[in-house]
Formats: sequence, structure tokens, C-alpha cells
Amino acid sequence: MDRRQFLASTLALAASGCGDPRSHRHAVYMLVDTSGTYAQEASKALLIVNYLLGTLQPGDSLAVARVQSRSFSEKDIVAKATFDTRPSQANAQKRAFHDRIDAAFRNVSGSRYTDITGGLIQAAEFLNEGAAGAKTIIIFSDMQEELDKVTVRSFPISLKDIRVIAVNVVKLKTDNVDPRRYLGRLDEWKARVEKAGASEWRVVNDLDHLDRILTRS
Repeated sequence: MDRRQFLASTLALAASGCGDPRSHRHAVYMLVDTSGTYAQEASKALLIVNYLLGTLQPGDSLAVARVQSRSFSEKDIVAKATFDTRPSQANAQKRAFHDRIDAAFRNVSGSRYTDITGGLIQAAEFLNEGAAGAKTIIIFSDMQEELDKVTVRSFPISLKDIRVIAVNVVKLKTDNVDPRRYLGRLDEWKARVEKAGASEWRVVNDLDHLDRILTRS
């Protein structure tokens, strides 16, 4: 093997061992339900945001948005950031992010309707515009979707290669009367999310085990 062949072989091996760093990045989009009585739960969303701020690494991205009557809009995004590789800059970003979320969800007036589907579509668009290799949508909601008469959401959606984690899915009064309503609601969302191509569907209700949100199954 001459010198040119050796150099070409070495460069090829180096390239194969150094993948695109973007594939190691994680992007998380969190939807916070602020409709009806569930708006009372919104302050708990800060617990999850704090966990994410402490867990996500330099180069990772985080966005948090409201779920309201109609949620297919970037205007519903409360805060978003891609964390800097410089620790001091990343810490400043995380402090600002925390303060924005704290102010947004400290006192929430519940909206009349709940457009979870619109929020999912917006979240998928946002995540797919980035270059992260791992993408997660967190839904902080009771998963009871309620739409007005003019909002159309009865069509297939795409969540290809995105993990979807439902968190703090509290039981409604009607669920206590008939638990099948609660289980049926979760089964319906699981079927819809998997049909949309999501890589995973998971429910995490114990906020003492937030590590389950980002841990892969």
C-alpha cells in the first residue's frame, strides 16, 4: 500500500467513526394543557420543565407550548431554546427559560376547549425542522380533547420517529364513576399515536419518577 492509499484508508476509517453530531442531539417539545379545570394543574408543569433543564445536554433543544382552544400556532410557544456548549451561556439560557415558564403558568385562566391534536401537529412540525436525532413530545394533560364546532382535526397526522409521552393524566369525575372511560381514552390515544408513526407511546403519572420521561423503553 503506497502513501496515498494509506492516507485515503485512514481518512475513511476516521469518517466512519465520527458520525454526524446532530444525530446525538435530543429535541423535546412539551405541550401544557391550560383548558378547563386542568388549568389548575399547570403549576406542576414547572416540575417537569426543571427536570428537563437539569437533564438536557449542550446542543439539545427544549420548547414549551400551551394547549388551548386551537393550538396549531407558534404563538402558543411560551419558551424555546437550544442550549449552548458554553456552560455559562447554557446556565443563563436555562435560568431565563425557567423564569419564563414560571411566569406563564403561575396563574392560568382555563380556555374553553382543548386542541391536543393541533398541539401535536405543531410540535411535530417544530421538531422536524431541527436536526436532532432523538425527538420527544411530552403532553401534560388529562388527554380529554374537546373542540369547537368549526375546528377540524379528524384526519391522519404524522408523528414519524417521534416519542410521545403523556404525563400527569389525571382522572376526570366521569372517570371515577366509570374507570373504563379513562382506560378507553388512553387506549384511543395510544392507537392514534402509533398509527401516526410514533416510535413510542408512554404514560408517566408518577411525578416522583420523572426520569422515565426521557428513558427509552
